[in-house]
Amino acid sequence: MNQEVLNQLRTAGLLSNEVKDLGNVPTGSYALNKVISGDFNKGIPIGMITQFHGESSTAKTVFATHILKEAQVKGYYTMLVDSENAYNAEFASHLGLDPDKLLYSSPHTLEDCFQTIQETIMEIRKHDQDTPIVVAYDSIAVSPSKVEFEAEGFDGNNMQGAIRAKSTGACLRKINPILRDKKVALIVINQIRSKVGVMFGDPTTMAAGGKSLDYYLGVNLKCVSNRSKDFIKDDKDNILGILGYVKNTKNKVSIPFRECNFELLYNEGLSEFAGVLELLLKDGAIEQSGAWYSIPKYEEKFQKKSFVQNLRTSPKPAWASLRDILGISVESLAKAPIIVQNGEEHG
Repeated sequence: MNQEVLNQLRTAGLLSNEVKDLGNVPTGSYALNKVISGDFNKGIPIGMITQFHGESSTAKTVFATHILKEAQVKGYYTMLVDSENAYNAEFASHLGLDPDKLLYSSPHTLEDCFQTIQETIMEIRKHDQDTPIVVAYDSIAVSPSKVEFEAEGFDGNNMQGAIRAKSTGACLRKINPILRDKKVALIVINQIRSKVGVMFGDPTTMAAGGKSLDYYLGVNLKCVSNRSKDFIKDDKDNILGILGYVKNTKNKVSIPFRECNFELLYNEGLSEFAGVLELLLKDGAIEQSGAWYSIPKYEEKFQKKSFVQNLRTSPKPAWASLRDILGISVESLAKAPIIVQNGEEHG
């Protein structure tokens, strides 16, 4: 291979000099950051589409809200396309999002949603070429196509579903190249629904987008929670939140098929340290023997219930070594409350 020829092709504009890493946006969960990017302090990729999908009440919207909050902390532009008409400014503020810095829109149709996203991106780039933009679309599952929206009556036949999948593909083909070029991270919320009459195999299906949506995803995350038993409770048995896990089913930026636990406190949002212990155990940074855990190279043993508190505050070298792995310090840790469920800390 002649390097001079390659240089001439680059000079002529026929080859790119390099594929730039546009950066990441943290999720508010150290464990989920790791599952997505391979790094406890990174998160969803800028320049790609990240999907959160799952059944109702599995923290999908909360994940998106936390990412928007983290984007605001970094000084990025944030936008919410709310086709569900479910945005609550007070609750979003409670999670740390600043409504005054949030661009909000609630279009009626699938095509209008993507058109609004594109127009907003282009308008921002007229005035600011560099600052990343983070957009959350909640949710693509409830957005009808223009054909559905303008049709008379409520005939939910299969042909309309096929039309919507086709419309989704057309919108994605148009928006996808803009994301990298304009430094945009697009978060898409989708739903899982049950197929009627399925006796064998997986009875669930994605609510919107068909196969075309999956092709365009950079990261695809499935949120799972057993709503009949996965509760966080206080010592008086009051329900404070839910437990669950997120599985990475597709990943173009790191290793796919990893998963992590999450904890959602209704009054506080996501627990930043949920799932970290299990990932450190898998990576060999922590060892386990029965109910006891230990940190290799240090004579330090602990039980699961004290993990979060020690990670937050302990000055011992063993715990400092774990904070180094996570890329955090005692001073930088958020002062979120620690909730106790069945004798275990959550925070």
